[in-house]
Amino acid sequence: MAVKPVVLCLNRAGEDIAHRISAVLGAPVHGREDRVERADVFFANALDHARTLFAAGTPIVGVCASGILIRAVAPLLADKVTEPPVLSVSDDGAVVVPLLGGHRGANRLAGQIATALNATAAVTTAGDVALGVSLDEPPAGWVLTNPQNAKNVMAALLSGEGAKIEGDAADQAEWLSDLPKGKGVSLICSTAPQSDSPDALVFAPQRFTLGLGCARNCDPDEMLQLVERCLEEAQLSPAAIKAIYTLDLKADEPAIHAVSAKYRLPVRIYDAAALEDETPRLANPSDVVFAEVGCHGVSEAAALAGAGPDASLRVEKSKTKNATCAVASSPVPIVELRGRARGKLSIIGIGPGQHSWRTPEASKLVQEAEELVGYGLYIDLLGPLAFGKQRSDFPLGGEEDRCRYALERAGEGRNVALICSGDAGIYAMGALVFELLDRRASEMGVSDAARRVEVISAPGVSALQGAAARAGAPLGHDFCAISLSDLLTPREDIVKRLQAAAEGDFVIAFYNPVSKRRRTLLAEARDILLQHRPANTPVMLASSLGRPEEDVRYLKLSELDVDEVDMLTVVLIGSSHSKLAALGEGPRMYTPRGYARKIDGDLAKKQA
Repeated sequence: MAVKPVVLCLNRAGEDIAHRISAVLGAPVHGREDRVERADVFFANALDHARTLFAAGTPIVGVCASGILIRAVAPLLADKVTEPPVLSVSDDGAVVVPLLGGHRGANRLAGQIATALNATAAVTTAGDVALGVSLDEPPAGWVLTNPQNAKNVMAALLSGEGAKIEGDAADQAEWLSDLPKGKGVSLICSTAPQSDSPDALVFAPQRFTLGLGCARNCDPDEMLQLVERCLEEAQLSPAAIKAIYTLDLKADEPAIHAVSAKYRLPVRIYDAAALEDETPRLANPSDVVFAEVGCHGVSEAAALAGAGPDASLRVEKSKTKNATCAVASSPVPIVELRGRARGKLSIIGIGPGQHSWRTPEASKLVQEAEELVGYGLYIDLLGPLAFGKQRSDFPLGGEEDRCRYALERAGEGRNVALICSGDAGIYAMGALVFELLDRRASEMGVSDAARRVEVISAPGVSALQGAAARAGAPLGHDFCAISLSDLLTPREDIVKRLQAAAEGDFVIAFYNPVSKRRRTLLAEARDILLQHRPANTPVMLASSLGRPEEDVRYLKLSELDVDEVDMLTVVLIGSSHSKLAALGEGPRMYTPRGYARKIDGDLAKKQA
């Protein structure tokens, strides 16, 4: 799913232009609070907001001074191949400047906006200005296979040398037709593998699709060898392949995804009914396959369906003991992917809430998701990143329904994000997702389609880490975390763990310390700990970490009172070695690991 740009508007002077751009691009307008009257989303700080969008991979069109956007994203600049486009537009709409990502969409957006506004697109990339084409950004349906040569070839063309366009697909490369002709450099347009040459660029038209099928848990090496053999026999470059297609029952096969990873190809799927519709075009229909999966062929049918109604088989079904492969050919480069995606569930920890504690990976996965699922408060904490996305809010206590729903939606081919606070794998939804996947359907598990989705987990800053950072360094030595909720864990097990942690002299972080109906376990925990560590052991109470209402306070273990704690509080109990350092900005809690003792010992040895 292509990520839509966001139009930033910082003042009323640029408001009309921002909405005109929004209408052209179909993009939302994000406006500065108190300075813009109309916007889809409002933000308080322009630099922070632009930085958050950029980290998430969102293209930005700012109706503002270029310097504002430059200052915002400068700390994040690292990889020009993956960074999103950034453009600035003057308040009067007269000038459009692509600042970043010229060859990754910014120049195209600049031209589109400039045409709509009757403005000047201040494009500065050499190829666009002098040649009228960006050789390192071929049109959809084409791939540059040796981008490392683009700089040298472009330099030669800019110095006045001409280009020779050759190869079996040269007649389909109309987008190169206006370049100056000559023999200085070669632009090879071919579906076949090509040897590399420093004065040549190789473009592959993506006219082919790869259809794969296999037995359950086929050895990935077996499939990889089969695919490699088929491509070699057909004299096809892997770059000429648009995508891998298969039956939905095979969506989670490691062998198929090994091919996807090696050749960096997306995997798309069809159900049996759609593949059965391809039967008249099959070279090798099979009644045996039909009896097993409901269609007369998998690899040939999938390849043909993916390549379109005018496609033909370039490579008929080739097979090994456990794998099948076929290749279909389209008469023209394939632009749009057919079929549907496998489905993806991202289990995302967004940290305590503030955007600066959210990892770029988490922000990017949220941006890419089609649907957000979670406790409503956690989705709200995403702020502008949640705008425009379908969201499914669940109440506290609906955790299993929440995870089951997210998996089933992903099983329908959607990209779904399950939003958790803190880290998704620490007292959150990660474990429940995998538990549901591990259950059989008869045991209240999820559907077979949900079991075949891609599941990934993105780490987040846990409440434990956030509290520790605010405190100083209380986790400098061995520590543990214990949930005091007996909703899912028997009370006697919690008490057993409390006693073990107390005897082991661990620093302890208490999650879920109290609830409206559960008020005694925290006091019991305090009394158990007082049997093993001093009454003046430092305790930190941290509430609403990372939010405007954040509250951090310290007290002694003997003073810990249940009424001071709620469900939004993390309780950090020091070990017998933990200390409070009295500093100018206030007390800081730390647990020494023993470096001072080691230094003292080394000093004593030297003095002796």
